Amino acid sequence: MKKQKFMVFLLLVCLLFLTGCKGRRDIGGDTTGNVYKIYYLNSAMTRLEPQDYTMPEKTSESDDTQLDWEIVKLMEQLKTVPKDLDRQAAVPDKVGFEKYKLEDKVLYLYFDNNYSMMNSTREILCRASLVRTLTQIKGVDYVAVYTADQPLMDSAGSPVRPMANSDFIDNISNVNSYEKTELVLYFANSTGDKLERETREVVHSVNTSLEKLIVEQLIAGPSRVGMNPTLPKETKLLNVSVNDNVCYINFDSTFLNNTLEVKEYIPIYSIVNSLAAVTSINKVQITVNGSQEFMFRDSISLNQLFERNLDYNAENAGTEKEGETETETGGKQQ
Repeated sequence: MKKQKFMVFLLLVCLLFLTGCKGRRDIGGDTTGNVYKIYYLNSAMTRLEPQDYTMPEKTSESDDTQLDWEIVKLMEQLKTVPKDLDRQAAVPDKVGFEKYKLEDKVLYLYFDNNYSMMNSTREILCRASLVRTLTQIKGVDYVAVYTADQPLMDSAGSPVRPMANSDFIDNISNVNSYEKTELVLYFANSTGDKLERETREVVHSVNTSLEKLIVEQLIAGPSRVGMNPTLPKETKLLNVSVNDNVCYINFDSTFLNNTLEVKEYIPIYSIVNSLAAVTSINKVQITVNGSQEFMFRDSISLNQLFERNLDYNAENAGTEKEGETETETGGKQQ
């Protein structure tokens, strides 16, 4: 809500007396604290509704670190809604929040057994809210949910891995227009000469094509330790289309400025092999600003169709020697 300048001045004066007030919601005046988005649910509980919140200054009486202070304050906001706001709390009243711990930038949240009693729609909205809100804290990259001291399980009976903000792409604006998809993504290994496989479950809009989703997740980068990105985070994906099992990808010029410490073919086959792993794509054409008349890293012409090549996958390294004889007689089988 916009304020007149004199109202802003008066609000700032008032805030001098309110420093340290617990759970205060920012209404547009204090710029001294960090402003966060608290993701509440709308009144119908069908979508997320963000609301600005200014973190109150840590009081001298508190023994918490600044990081702990921010975690506690944001969790308080996620469990309660200001009276003048027509929203629903992300965490239902009946769900007890017991404790948390932070290890290696993963925030583990422990709830009582009532968390697992939520229906799937309510739970995914709650989890999306927790992840999108708490990963705004510097030092928190992932959120993992535990219920009754056990990892949260997905519909297949497997533990839900720690989730990053990027796992909820396109935001969940309507619970009826999203789905969960498991992707196979290939990122560079620690030496940058092979591709390592990462399986990732993402929640996304049903209007987002699987091909676009895969490329966007590759740009977001790996979540596993020991893996390295293959595409710069600044890369802009301009367009993705598919025709006759050929995927046409159009990047901006950032794609050509790839200075990551990986072998020249690794970024190309990170894309191609990831697409081929979970779709019917068998060939990929890459263009930059609509043109394929470019050399990638001064050695690879983009004026060609790239096909899946398992030789770059680390998981196939053990069978590589078997294919060397085939190379001499006309190439390895793909």
